Amino acid sequence: MSTTTPESARAAAQSRWKVVGASLVGTTLEWYDFFLYGTAAAVVFPKVFFIKSDPLTATLLSFLTYALGFAARPLGGLVFGHLGDRIGRKRTLVVTLVICGVSTTAIAAVPSYAAIGVAAPILLTTLRMIQGFALGGEWGGAVLIVAEQDRSRRGFWASWPQAGAPLGNVLGTGAIIILSENMSESSFISWGWRVAFALSAVLLVIGLWARVSLSETEAFKRSLAQREVGRAEKPPVIEVFRTAWKEILVAFGSRMAENVSYYVITAFILVYVVDYLKLSKSFGLDAVLIGSAIEFALIPLFGAWSDRIGRRPVYLIGAVGIGLWTPLFFLVLDSRSYPRAVLAVTIALLLHGMMYAPQAAYFSELFATGVRYSGASIGYQVASIAAGAPAPLIAVAVLQHNGAKTPGLLSLYVGAAALVTVIALIFGRETRGIDLVGDVRLAGASAEPPAERTQEGSVPSSR
Repeated sequence: MSTTTPESARAAAQSRWKVVGASLVGTTLEWYDFFLYGTAAAVVFPKVFFIKSDPLTATLLSFLTYALGFAARPLGGLVFGHLGDRIGRKRTLVVTLVICGVSTTAIAAVPSYAAIGVAAPILLTTLRMIQGFALGGEWGGAVLIVAEQDRSRRGFWASWPQAGAPLGNVLGTGAIIILSENMSESSFISWGWRVAFALSAVLLVIGLWARVSLSETEAFKRSLAQREVGRAEKPPVIEVFRTAWKEILVAFGSRMAENVSYYVITAFILVYVVDYLKLSKSFGLDAVLIGSAIEFALIPLFGAWSDRIGRRPVYLIGAVGIGLWTPLFFLVLDSRSYPRAVLAVTIALLLHGMMYAPQAAYFSELFATGVRYSGASIGYQVASIAAGAPAPLIAVAVLQHNGAKTPGLLSLYVGAAALVTVIALIFGRETRGIDLVGDVRLAGASAEPPAERTQEGSVPSSR
């Protein structure tokens, strides 16, 4: 019987934090890139790339390019999901990091509409779609390389890559705030915003330095060893739809409330406070910055909570909560009170964090090792088309045509998304405690999943 020495325990802890740190740095970079574009789409791009339209129409067109980045994410999930299940999590993560970082840096150099005409928004949209394509493969690998360590407290450890989303939003929003408030409006619109995109190159170097030193996960190594025996396999993308289509639907539905609410809270608010409430853009930017910072701090705590009471209960609290809070969210914003606005955004992002924190562990645990990267990525990214991509577009269109009715209509929209998520979670199974390292099923191995094992070898009683 093996024993664990204090030295080996410390080494294991250091190894876990190394993996977590590398994953967090990478996801922070990629979400910085992605959310920076969203912020710029609300406050900069309408004045740089869509100057021939009225302000709200220009914003709508700007958010359309934003949505096209979501459209490319499922394709990235399919391509990189296949690669991740075939060649490994680590190498795939390095590729996605480079593609996203380079495309974002290139946005800084795109000429304005005034300089090259319609070619400007075309170039912008192309780079946005490349960015979305890379992010489509990033998420699955980033969470799996942590989750597949298969240690105790997986909800806690796997929530750290999720924390990269609000941290990336903090950095992206913070960069826009610092630049816009320390130069004239004309200078910021002319060239200042480009600095924020150029900074992605610095983050790319840091992310690569952190990720190249990682080792492949034990779960993938075991899967690869079994595959080398000579078993004939179908491509993971095909096999996951054959054997785990129910799990894909659960992941898809689970994302609706989380994804819709997030982009209404963090992207549309920047339009709402400026064009409807007639307040400065800093009013919304500051609220998103503070709320995102608090969400970043709370996500690991919510992940740890899911280790204690299960993935679904924490997720359900967040979904029900955001559906109930959204009407109050707009009511508080309409007061035009800065402290209340910060509170409204913070509470909304806290409820979002309750869904987002357990999501990484939950989606990882839904799928077998041989198709896990593909399954988690497809479920996560396809939902982005139905949820995150249209959310800002729908919100802006509602504002443009309905004015004062906007809060009520958008509350119904977020409430409907919350209902879909609640239904998906009810039909999903509880996955807390499943042994990801021990489960080495491969694509084509079996259409019927084996009994789920906990880390102690028992079968979870909660379903």
